[in-house]
Amino acid sequence: MPVILGLLGAITLAFIWIMRMRNAAEMTHEIAGVAQDVLSAARRLGFRRKLNTHPVDSLDEPKLAIGALGIAFLELGGLPTAEQQNALLKSLQAHTGQNLSDAEETLILGRWLVNEANGPEPAITRLSRRLAKLDRAGSFTPLMAVLNDVAKASRDGSVSDRQRDALTEIARAFKLS
Repeated sequence: MPVILGLLGAITLAFIWIMRMRNAAEMTHEIAGVAQDVLSAARRLGFRRKLNTHPVDSLDEPKLAIGALGIAFLELGGLPTAEQQNALLKSLQAHTGQNLSDAEETLILGRWLVNEANGPEPAITRLSRRLAKLDRAGSFTPLMAVLNDVAKASRDGSVSDRQRDALTEIARAFKLS
């Protein structure tokens, strides 16, 4: 009897160990899939990271900066809902002239850029300066239209204090105040 119980215990332990290894392998594949999504979006949208520079400073396309600023602005208002994310996607399509797949990939790459900037607040500063440097005259109007749509999609239709500070930072980057 003790031999049978020991054998059942060993089989149970082996089963648990195998299941944990299988789950770890699945998680590794999911993480690799996310990384692959970012890489494929970057390639498709023409983003090339330059050596020894921050990824935001490598941006050459205003549409990518507008998408990343939209994500950072959205996150400053709290945890975004699915409706807010859809409003950002539709607004990005409408105001930058991108189709649905390009806008989705812009948001994927934008999310990565916000993470690389260590959060939404530093991302607002860095991205708005880069966007102003890229295209001061032509990108301000679409940017403000996207941010306005994001603000309208918020829970109460107004901007938070952090979002208000972000708008001040954007105005400073574009030398409006």
